[in-house]
Amino acid sequence: MPGSVTLIEADAQGIAQVTLSHPGKLNAVDIGMWRTLQAAFAHLQSMPADAAPRVVVVTGADGQFASGGDIVEFAQFRFDEDTLRHFHEEIVAPALHAMLACDIPLIAGIEGACIGAGFEIAACCDIRVCGEGSRFGAPIAKLGFPMAPQELQVVGRIAPAAVLREMLLEARLFDAAAALRHGLVHAVVPDAELAAAVQRRAAHLATLSAQAARINKRTLRQMAAGGPAPDERLAHFAYADSAEHREGVMAFIEKRPPRFQRG
Repeated sequence: MPGSVTLIEADAQGIAQVTLSHPGKLNAVDIGMWRTLQAAFAHLQSMPADAAPRVVVVTGADGQFASGGDIVEFAQFRFDEDTLRHFHEEIVAPALHAMLACDIPLIAGIEGACIGAGFEIAACCDIRVCGEGSRFGAPIAKLGFPMAPQELQVVGRIAPAAVLREMLLEARLFDAAAALRHGLVHAVVPDAELAAAVQRRAAHLATLSAQAARINKRTLRQMAAGGPAPDERLAHFAYADSAEHREGVMAFIEKRPPRFQRG
């Protein structure tokens, strides 16, 4: 039975949800799921800013985030150089890059397994909150293959080099406490409280300036690419006369909460 990626459009607070699901396989990510994930985030990024969600929560179904790739599929393509390259470069990487290119803040709510493909997907999120029973890693050395370069670049954004070496060379898994200690996640909560904790963070983020979040994410991407370039620096200040900018500053001056309206 194939897995699925479901996008639930934004609620009244502006919070949308993307859910990974693959029953019986701990939400292992199959090829169809990678393609749907790419399409979902391309759709979210294409939405007009005034209609788009303010935040997207990424989670897994049935108490798991994602346990890795769907290994049953691997024999179909892993043993030929061209099909292997196509899988990593044309299926997996575009999905991860669609997440990274999304200007909407992404919060990962992580339960259970966050392994391999699941860890890569979580690494694309801006905020990661996990339950105490979650575990992290990419023990693919046990399967006889390395992590593809573009995927390693993604996880290298959040994992220190020393931790990556333990993870990849020793096939080591990290529990939630170690993940927090190494900066792989931002917070650890009791498993039973994870959904509520993620919802609180998403609801708070949704009250803030969506415009500021989008600009910050773009600037962070530019910095990661060695920028901002001179034209990007000039374009950065185009928000000067925007409604959200005026509302935020005037609300402070007038000693009242800002009202950043969606839509």
